[in-house]
Amino acid sequence: MRLVMKERVVVDTSVFVAALISARGGGRAVLRLCLRKKCDPLMGEKLFCEYEDVMARELVQLRSPLTSVERGELFNAYLSVCQWTPVYFLWRPNLGDEADNHLIELAVAGGATSLITHNVRHLRRGELRFPQFRIETPGEFLKRRRAEHGNDDH
Repeated sequence: MRLVMKERVVVDTSVFVAALISARGGGRAVLRLCLRKKCDPLMGEKLFCEYEDVMARELVQLRSPLTSVERGELFNAYLSVCQWTPVYFLWRPNLGDEADNHLIELAVAGGATSLITHNVRHLRRGELRFPQFRIETPGEFLKRRRAEHGNDDH
């Protein structure tokens, strides 16, 4: 039996929303890994607020096949496996979208190995570089994970 270390990850809201909207694609697979405790997702105050804001948007509610109660239950289940991570130091990587800086700061504060997002282009453009973690799409994360650890998703 192969010992697989759980990766500490930051899951951007774009990935969670993709999982809510579509059964296909990497977002759902990343969420499953987190819920099965194969990865340790990090959660911070700003990311939590962003999740709540995005989940309340009418477009997300209309496009998701889940009811409001089911979305809430899924979010609560996800939060139950997240590691609350306070961010004490603001790095300000000066991303094009200032609102995304908190994702980098959370990844640094929590010792993440990956920041998983559908917005890699914008997040990779910061002035500061942090080589200790990768900024990956769900597909890139899953492909790398399979190559490094095999298929331990079950």
